[in-house]
Amino acid sequence: MAISISGSALVFRHELTRSFSRKVVVLVDSGRRMSVEELTEQAQRAYPTYEVDNVREAEPPDGPDYVVLERAHKRIERLFDPYTGADLGNAHSAVERILTWLADLHDNLLGGRTGRYVNGIGSCVVTLLSLTGAILWWPGIKNWRRSTTVSWKAHFPRLNWDLHSAMGFWCWLFVMIWGISGIYFCFPALFGPSVHLFAGLFLSWIAQLHFGRFNALTESLWTLFGLVPGISAVTGALMWWNRVLRKKFRRAYRQAEGASAANSTNSLLTIRD
Repeated sequence: MAISISGSALVFRHELTRSFSRKVVVLVDSGRRMSVEELTEQAQRAYPTYEVDNVREAEPPDGPDYVVLERAHKRIERLFDPYTGADLGNAHSAVERILTWLADLHDNLLGGRTGRYVNGIGSCVVTLLSLTGAILWWPGIKNWRRSTTVSWKAHFPRLNWDLHSAMGFWCWLFVMIWGISGIYFCFPALFGPSVHLFAGLFLSWIAQLHFGRFNALTESLWTLFGLVPGISAVTGALMWWNRVLRKKFRRAYRQAEGASAANSTNSLLTIRD
């Protein structure tokens, strides 16, 4: 569910980043522009518990310098005025930071390399479920058309089944693409040397395919269809509840109720005796 929602939110990441990136303009003083060493000292004084890792000077004269500072496993990125040495704030806007967090959630489950391995296993499971789901979906020649539509006036269990079945039919290819591309992103070594020979081109192509970054129409479709795995997980869980768990709970409840009634009857007989 988290991967599905975050994936849909990240389809327009490039456009959102361009629209909401911080655009800071500094006043060009008549004074001298600070050198990298001087700006490093200024940043070090502003953040004494951090170490300056990198300083990137702005190309235009009225642009701020970009400074990266690190402490243990924490990293901060700040903008500094190259003429006064003033700290101009975070290098990234709130929207950019949210998108970065969503990307880390989508790629690594916020768990670094371990999270990416878990994500890769999840991609394998999604691919396997797509293959087995296609086999289980087939209702026969006479009924296959019925499994591609939704009866909106049906009772909830049937409506839930129709949604799961119809989405599986119309969005099967999308889910397969996401599953296979997810496996590649997490376990590229599994695809062999022939893929790595053209790694740059292949990676660019599969990234476009994964997020639908061909044009505005495909990005809109990918955003919408990206919610399908999450919805399918919910409808599948409800089907499992209706078909398996609810029956087991009912059976266990009836057995417990019967045992309770039997104990009550035995207690009454004992009292009478």
